[in-house]
Amino acid sequence: MGRNKRVQVSNDTELKDRLVAINRVTKVTKGGRTFSFTAIVVVGDENGLIGWGLGKAGEVPSAIAKGVEAAKKNLIKVPVLKGTVPHEQAARFSGAEVFIKPASHGTGVVAGGAMRAVLESAGVTDVLAKSKGSSNPHNLVKATVLALSMMRDARMVAQNRGVSMDKVFNG
Repeated sequence: MGRNKRVQVSNDTELKDRLVAINRVTKVTKGGRTFSFTAIVVVGDENGLIGWGLGKAGEVPSAIAKGVEAAKKNLIKVPVLKGTVPHEQAARFSGAEVFIKPASHGTGVVAGGAMRAVLESAGVTDVLAKSKGSSNPHNLVKATVLALSMMRDARMVAQNRGVSMDKVFNG
């Protein structure tokens, strides 16, 4: 997903998990209905490291635990500059469209539901975000993570171009 590669994390990194959505699902069998739960979870160190996971189990706590384990397996590094994102970014995953825009200090996280959980877990404190289209939390989380993974700061741009930081800003 995006330009950023998955990140390996040492065990001493403190990852905080946030439950985005929980859903009861039903499987109809010959013997009746079997209920289970799905949980979509976002983990992050609130310093630019973020991942999401989906857990399914017969009970809510074990579904959340499985979601956290899945989230820890696909972590990405996101550039966060002074509590905000480096530039505007739009992304789409299935029916969910997101638009993320940097904001000045003191604005706070202006985002709804699933997007808020993802942005706060990444350590973004000031941002303007808008979701368009589907409000399905699964697709909204995926679209937000995709948008964050496409973010590039000046250091990344300089490294990709093979030039100095001065050259990036001064042409």
